[in-house]
Amino acid sequence: MIYKHNFTLPEEFVAEIAEQGMDYLPELLRQVINAAMQMERQKYLGVEPYERGPERRDQANGYKPKTMKTRVGDITFEIPQVRDGDFYPQALEKGLRSERALLLSLAEMYVQGVSTRKVNAIVERLCGSQVSSSLVSRVTVQMDEQLARWRNRPLGEMIYLYLDARYEKVRQDGQIRDSAVLIAMGIGPDGRRNVLGVSVSLSEQEVHWRTFMESLVQRGLRGVQLIISDDHAGLKAARQAVFGGIPWQRCQFHLQQNAQAYVPHKEMQLEVAEALRTVFNAPDRPTAERYLADAVKKYEKSASRLATWMELNVPEGLTCFSFPAAHRRSIRTSNPVERLNREVKRRTRVVGIFPNEASCLRLVSAILLEISDEWEAGRIYLSMPAPGST
Repeated sequence: MIYKHNFTLPEEFVAEIAEQGMDYLPELLRQVINAAMQMERQKYLGVEPYERGPERRDQANGYKPKTMKTRVGDITFEIPQVRDGDFYPQALEKGLRSERALLLSLAEMYVQGVSTRKVNAIVERLCGSQVSSSLVSRVTVQMDEQLARWRNRPLGEMIYLYLDARYEKVRQDGQIRDSAVLIAMGIGPDGRRNVLGVSVSLSEQEVHWRTFMESLVQRGLRGVQLIISDDHAGLKAARQAVFGGIPWQRCQFHLQQNAQAYVPHKEMQLEVAEALRTVFNAPDRPTAERYLADAVKKYEKSASRLATWMELNVPEGLTCFSFPAAHRRSIRTSNPVERLNREVKRRTRVVGIFPNEASCLRLVSAILLEISDEWEAGRIYLSMPAPGST
């Protein structure tokens, strides 16, 4: 059946926003979320309002008010109820999950006495002046259980596996240290993107990468045909140990950047960059290898270190030529997972320095879970060939 809805937002919204500006955001958020929850209940019931029929699963049973804290203040939502079932709208939870994780990160700073004037102001705006250790502890346990279930959920077949790392500042033993955040993203047989896992540790070395990759396999990851990543410290050895026979595509964008360290003269940089673009944009692998051989020969005398580096490293960026041409633009670099990391960075920037690793993992996990939900319901990222086709 086709689900219709009559939950339109008031026409005067635009006028109110123009008149009140940012002060109207709480009311706007309240009405948008309320409308989304009503639509969700209608779909759950299976019929239009006041319609009778065999498809009806339950009866609407009014609304229950629920006040929640958000970055724009306390908002009271109207939670749709049903008579007999255990329906609860997900629209509210998905939208506020990362809000709660952010609150917890800031609240932990407040409780541990490491807050600044800025953090105090943010915490007070988010959750009021009363922030106790018991409140933080209670909410933290609930959220951590939910996020742990998501991080440990079973996986399945993934055609392409992207791996990347970034850093967040974390306090440990009175010092501020860089903690590595490892993220795995996959593209499944249906062509959809999936956030597969995340791990936070003070080390990006082989032991961290290896433990992270082994956890993906233990959760059921299978069918990987290509791994795409940069040449992160420790990643290569861990990848060979865990995914030994699976081809690896080294990020072409980072190869371009790495090459500049071997260019002897600044005036040669554009020329070398163009030579590498010619290699990477070749129509097929034999042509790319011929272009690479020409470049190596060209620089043997004028830039011998560059020529040696290109001969040893650039072939690692040509693996994508063994895969469908329609996919190469998406699998020749690690840009898809790096865009994911940039979104994480944008959302964690407000925290600055995390009070501990658990706080960092909590917020990053909540952000990634929210993105994963959006991807699951979103468009297909890559068109996959039908089984048996080439």
